[in-house]
Amino acid sequence: MKPKFYKIILLVSELLIAGFALTGCQPEARTKVIKLAHALDSSHPVHKALVYMSERFEEKSDGKYRIEIYHGGQLGSEREYVELLQIGSLGMTKVSCSVVEGFVKKFNVFSLPYIFRDDEHRFKVLEGEIGTQLLLEGEKYWVRGLCYLDAGSRSFYSTKKPINSPTDLQGLKVRTQESTTSMRMIQIMGGSATPIAWGELYTALQQGIVDAAENNPPSFYLSHHYEVSKYFSLDEHTSVPDVLLISTVVWNSLPPQAREWLQSAADEAAVYQRELWRIATQEALDEVQKAGVVVSYPDKNVFQDKVKDIYEEYRSEPEIYELIQNIRAVQ
Repeated sequence: MKPKFYKIILLVSELLIAGFALTGCQPEARTKVIKLAHALDSSHPVHKALVYMSERFEEKSDGKYRIEIYHGGQLGSEREYVELLQIGSLGMTKVSCSVVEGFVKKFNVFSLPYIFRDDEHRFKVLEGEIGTQLLLEGEKYWVRGLCYLDAGSRSFYSTKKPINSPTDLQGLKVRTQESTTSMRMIQIMGGSATPIAWGELYTALQQGIVDAAENNPPSFYLSHHYEVSKYFSLDEHTSVPDVLLISTVVWNSLPPQAREWLQSAADEAAVYQRELWRIATQEALDEVQKAGVVVSYPDKNVFQDKVKDIYEEYRSEPEIYELIQNIRAVQ
């Protein structure tokens, strides 16, 4: 999605970058700073990986560059971060691919339920030709993907009851991201999709504005949502990765060597983050159960059968439908 008055924004973005996205750009300044914002807690494995990336970027550049990280939604929501990237007012962000689909249509595929057969299939897609091409798909919208970060699989949690089949969603208000694909999935399963910002979800669950939500185990634990949601059903309906984005305004301002350093640091951080994620997932499941959460492992087949026809809804969009077929064909 292109922001309003995008022609004017293109004209002024080069000026904005000097004041916002990159600091310390004066000739006498030794270190240039790229600002990165994300919505997660500082204890989250993704944040730790981004800190690692910043350290590696600074090391590779011999101190010429570093990344300044603003965590916990200090500068806005995930959608706002992408919009700030588009005009060059923010250098980098980490967001869910579900958020990116509001800007880059092809990212819809990541929010489709059970699009990946298992973790091995998912990583083959993301690290292969399909994933690489999608990272660059956003350049026409002034954002460039550097790498994917593991966000595991998303499952349902509820304040009211276990969700062990789609019928258990009937009558429940389920929080979703601002993703048309995610909302459609909830509707097909029988729930009432309710988009709410991540930072507002704890209160929404606590006050009954929504009855349920869906996310991965580390996010469920670190957000403290387990304090108000005592049922966590691991149906693993989607495996939406996170994506690290950089403003093309900032990327194009970097010399080729700096781009290499940054891409290399991002790739190393992605590998590092995957191991952190594995550990954090097991720790999260252990801790929420100690806190009294009932963790269940429902039959995934009943969820898959309920949403299997969702792919056919994309026959009228040939590019997306072809992408779906290509992903499912990866062996």
